[in-house]
Amino acid sequence: MDTGLDVLLVAAAGLGAGFVNGAAGGGSLVSYPLLLTVGLDARTANITNTVGLLTGYVGGALGFRDHLRAQRSRLRELAPVGLVGGTAGAVLLLVTSEATFEAVVPALILGACVLFALQPAVRQWVVRRRAGTGGPASARLGPLALSAVFAAAVYGGYFGAAIGVILLAILGLVLDDPLPSVNGLRGVLSLLVNVVAAAVFAVGADVDWAVAGLLSLTCLVGGYAGARFALRLSNTALRAVVIAFGLAAVARLLTS
Repeated sequence: MDTGLDVLLVAAAGLGAGFVNGAAGGGSLVSYPLLLTVGLDARTANITNTVGLLTGYVGGALGFRDHLRAQRSRLRELAPVGLVGGTAGAVLLLVTSEATFEAVVPALILGACVLFALQPAVRQWVVRRRAGTGGPASARLGPLALSAVFAAAVYGGYFGAAIGVILLAILGLVLDDPLPSVNGLRGVLSLLVNVVAAAVFAVGADVDWAVAGLLSLTCLVGGYAGARFALRLSNTALRAVVIAFGLAAVARLLTS
């Protein structure tokens, strides 16, 4: 952050990402383009974004704590998968060259934008599938289901945008648990993936700590505001703005 304008842009990135995460999810698609704007290269922006937005995932997981008390066995089953997958994705990012990452990240962002656009349909599908359920958690997951969660965790450690949508779709497919429990598991797994990725990046990557620190503070404020005002917002308009930020990031990367 070389200028006062850079500081304002980073603060706006944290506020915007926190607000969007608190209201609908997908905040990385807001903050990542703004980190590119202040001069961070694509990989450093992604790494710093993961570290800086970690506080928002903590708040999201805490919001579902009442629905997780009966899910301890499920968490014991899925937490190691999320931790190992998130670590693998973060390490994969560290061994990816800057040129390679810049080549693949536009496709990752476009994919995240598509998933974010489809988020309402995903949620409605999960709601319909949950209809009539509400009993105890189903039996232990099979290898295919665990492999799908692992793949999502690897993606989350590597890039992370729209990880919540991906996990919600997977868990909604493989679990017969009530929707609040599915959402709670999604929130905790997203947190675990980002915690281990941030830890790997803190040790082995070039994190811009000034940017990450400002992001973490403003993300907390934005997350609280987003949660408070979520019911007053037009989700369609909010979704359109977030997708526009994502597409701006793609244009920025393709023209730089």
